Order: sequence, then structure tokens, then C-alpha cells
Amino acid sequence: MSSLADFTTCELSDALVKLGLSHGGLLPDITIRSPRNGEDTRVCGPAYTVQMVWASDEAAPKLRAHFVDTAPAGSVMLIDAPPQAKNAVWGGLMTAGAKARGVLGVVISGRCRDLAEHLVAGFPVFARGQSTLGQSPFTRPSAVNVPLTISSPDTSGPHAFPAVTVEPGDWIVADMDGVVCVPTALQSKVVELAAKGREVDAKCMADIQSGRGIQETFAEHRGKPKL
Repeated sequence: MSSLADFTTCELSDALVKLGLSHGGLLPDITIRSPRNGEDTRVCGPAYTVQMVWASDEAAPKLRAHFVDTAPAGSVMLIDAPPQAKNAVWGGLMTAGAKARGVLGVVISGRCRDLAEHLVAGFPVFARGQSTLGQSPFTRPSAVNVPLTISSPDTSGPHAFPAVTVEPGDWIVADMDGVVCVPTALQSKVVELAAKGREVDAKCMADIQSGRGIQETFAEHRGKPKL
């Protein structure tokens, strides 16, 4: 039986769009930073969420333990940092700790640093950017296993990309194309639709490689013209 791990993030996004999620589960502008052979990397696991806040925010709760130390084996860590933050919220020592605990990878709506250390460790790191600055004195972790709302850096205007809400335990799938969140409740439907989509694309590919036009091929197999 197929699972989410059997499909690319593109196939999963297509399935989520068909299910009515206009964002397709995409966590926008987050790309692979490590390992170097990104084409061979695919991470799939339940989300262990971490909310970062500004260090100056005294009203936000404080953690009693480091969030890496409490991460469960087999999870994918998802970190949400303040969008204006220019500092990293993930570094080489965190990668060492996460890898030792069996964490599958980290996805950061924010920045990382110590790229060489992640590459040497072969640990999957996906982030919006990188920085030379460490976490202190700029930001700090405030909560774990809480819902996160991941927004595009540009949230203004009529064509602003919709935010994605990630619940703890939702499935995070990441590869060289990007990062997608699949809600737990939709897992089986997404797998079913992704499998059907792959079959259709295989037929399209065979016809196009044989010389048929894309418009004609799409009209036959996808039921719509491609202009």
C-alpha cells in the first residue's frame, strides 16, 4: 500500500489542490540547504512544532527544556521564526542533537547557519534563508507542539499566498522541490489522489515523448487543454 513518502511534494500539492486547499499544502519559499545531494533527499514524518518569538517578548511563555532535547524520534521539526528576524534559529549543534535523537530533519520558516556542519552530518535542513547571526540575543523558543501558521513573507495584496496552518502531528514532506504539509485527516485521500495523478502523468509523458502535442495529450488524459 502506498504512503505519503512514496510521492513527490509536487504530486502531493496537486492532490491537496484537488481536495480544495488552494495553497496545496506548500510552506512557501522554504528550500533545501542540506545535504548537498538534494535530489536524493526526501523527508516524511509527523510535525514536531516549535514557535519562536522575539527575545524581548517577556509576555510569551518560556520553555523548561531545550526544544531539541524533547523532540521525538521519527519526527520532522518545524520551526516558525518572526518573519523580520535576520538571525538563524538553527545551527550545527542543534543538528548534532537532533540527529542523535532520531529526528528526520528540520524545516525552518526562518534562517539557519553553520551550513558546513549540516552538510558534513548529512542532516536534512530546509529553510527560508541563512545568516551568520546566532539566536541570542534576537529570538528565543516559546512553545512546542502548538499549531503554527506559516505565511508567505509577502502577505499583502489581492494575490497574497494563503497561510498554511500546521497542527502538531500533521505530515511534513520535503524534497528538492519544496515543503508540503498534509493534514492528518486527509492523508488517505491525498495518497489516493496522488496515485491517480501519477498514472495520468505517466500516460501524458509517454504520449509527449512519442511526439504528440502537449495540448492534445492533456485534453485526452487530463480532460482539459493546455495552452
